[in-house]
Amino acid sequence: MSGQENAKSAGRCVIFGGADIGNYEYIKSRLKSEDFLIFCDSGLKHMQALDLKPDLIVGDFDSHENPHLDVETIVLPCEKDDTDTVFAVKEAVKRGFLEFLLLGVVGARLDHTLGNVYILEYLSGLGKRAVIIDDYSEMRLVTPGHPASIGGDSEFFSLINISGLAKGITITGAKYTLHDAEIKSEYQYGVSNEVLPGETAEVSVDEGSLLLIKVRRQ
Repeated sequence: MSGQENAKSAGRCVIFGGADIGNYEYIKSRLKSEDFLIFCDSGLKHMQALDLKPDLIVGDFDSHENPHLDVETIVLPCEKDDTDTVFAVKEAVKRGFLEFLLLGVVGARLDHTLGNVYILEYLSGLGKRAVIIDDYSEMRLVTPGHPASIGGDSEFFSLINISGLAKGITITGAKYTLHDAEIKSEYQYGVSNEVLPGETAEVSVDEGSLLLIKVRRQ
């Protein structure tokens, strides 16, 4: 591995899936020049609009033609356990990336959307930081010792327990506050909270994990 590749692998890996992206300008504003870019199969449809060149292409090419670019490409079989996106994530983990940004992974296919949301749990279990961004929101996990702030361009937010029992939940700076509360995966009452005007909401959890969905101001 070259020195340049070592520098990139110590930073952030951005993975593009095939779900639609409506606001390319916003996506461009969230990218960094040093990001390592992986495009997964039909995620290649975003390449031209974003004016980006992949560092790695991954896919079985059942939904997008292999562009045969002068870029490292991993061709996968169509019949496999991992989706193209999950394979890309695992490949990036092998290459030592610490931080992940997933784009084009939330959309009309609920099955793929849910599977991709659980990538956040997979990466959290490996001690990695990961965020999903779509046209309306930003998603990340809140875990013990890693609280989150909501403010700036976010007015509404939701906390969803996607596994087991989350305990010791505290929310401050919001319309609906909590202190040492619990949210079970079978009863989601943390949907559609509001950041108080002029405030920054804070969320923390002592046990378990919560999916934080921050809805951007439109």
